[in-house]
Amino acid sequence: MDALDRTLAAVDRPLRTVLRRALAGEEIGGEDAVAIATARGFALEAVRQVADELRRRQVGDVVTYVVNRNINFTNVCIKHCTFCAFSRDHRAEEGYFLPTEEVVRRAKQAWDYGATEVCIQAGLPPKMDGSLYVDLCRAIKKELPNLHIHAFSPEEVAYGAVRSGTSIPAYLKALRAAGLGTLPGTSAEVLVPEIRDRISPGRISRDQWIEVITSAHELGIRTSSTIMYGHVETPHHWVQHLELLRDLQRQTGGFTEFVPLSFVHHEAPMHFRHLVPQARAGATGDEAVAMHALGRILLGPTFRNIQSSWVKEGPPFSAYLLLAGANDMGGTLINESISTTAGAPYGQLVTPKRLRELIRIMGRTAAERSTTYAIRRLFDGRDAEEAAEGPLDAVTDSEAVFGSYQKLARSPRFRFEHPRAAAAPSAH
Repeated sequence: MDALDRTLAAVDRPLRTVLRRALAGEEIGGEDAVAIATARGFALEAVRQVADELRRRQVGDVVTYVVNRNINFTNVCIKHCTFCAFSRDHRAEEGYFLPTEEVVRRAKQAWDYGATEVCIQAGLPPKMDGSLYVDLCRAIKKELPNLHIHAFSPEEVAYGAVRSGTSIPAYLKALRAAGLGTLPGTSAEVLVPEIRDRISPGRISRDQWIEVITSAHELGIRTSSTIMYGHVETPHHWVQHLELLRDLQRQTGGFTEFVPLSFVHHEAPMHFRHLVPQARAGATGDEAVAMHALGRILLGPTFRNIQSSWVKEGPPFSAYLLLAGANDMGGTLINESISTTAGAPYGQLVTPKRLRELIRIMGRTAAERSTTYAIRRLFDGRDAEEAAEGPLDAVTDSEAVFGSYQKLARSPRFRFEHPRAAAAPSAH
């Protein structure tokens, strides 16, 4: 009897039966999946070991990461989601907006430091020009034709379509023609209407999110997928969300990965202003282990890639989650604004070298990947890692080199100006 068999033999029969079915390749769902999500103590250790074994079978021991940069070009937003500490009203003193040339400059700087991807997401500014997202893609591609553009959440795509007076498929076609590579599957939160109505009234609906995602997949635009957990949802909602993602993946095959994102509560209005009753202070460590393991057990056969987020969990714990079903460490990010403003304390950059160290410590083999998980470089030994050190690894003060959200929001240089104000004649 091997170690996993001994572990399974020590848990209660109902959970043991479910976990053995998962190991046998059977699909798990419903109350059986809830039992996995709610396992604690030694039972959770059994769940973790099963997820780790399934990870080994499905993707092996290679752990990937991407060298990328976030560009959140504005924090001004017409929505007021209770979990978001990043957005500002258009009249707020800290509201900013980066012009196209500044977005391109930041993308170029990232490319010079070895990034292969730029991730662009932002607020929804009022009276936005419907061509803005298309123009940003076109400008970046003109300057940097080989840089992958991973940009615009389903919420942004829907807003862009409305502002341009076109359909979602037509707008996605325009983005693709302008150089968009993939979409982040954010703005999902929890894809259960009753939860969305509590934490983000006015946000796009579950059905609208599905429309954007499936339209993108039909056009050959792949997307990631996410869940935000640790607030007012329950494990039953986790399972509903993951089963929906699994169904969509069967239909389209367009998801590249699943990314669990634990709720950062410190500055989120729903928590510190008590806007949402019973809102919790983020996920516990046990919940994070259970969520990543659940993702592997429910989604692994169809998704393959489960990502742990160092932004949300911190680098050491995100590395530990590689033992709970995850096989990807995300990206270097370079600039991280959204979680930072919510109170996440883990900084805005983890260098490629540090990601490789974390992966090696966990006994895995590191690999740099593309956005769509093509392996760019495999690091099968410390010598290979040291030989691969690049300019981003030498950065010791990322704020001095790349700037920061705090400086950007406080600087008058890129202060947001409402289009109506900009169009009004000056008073003399």
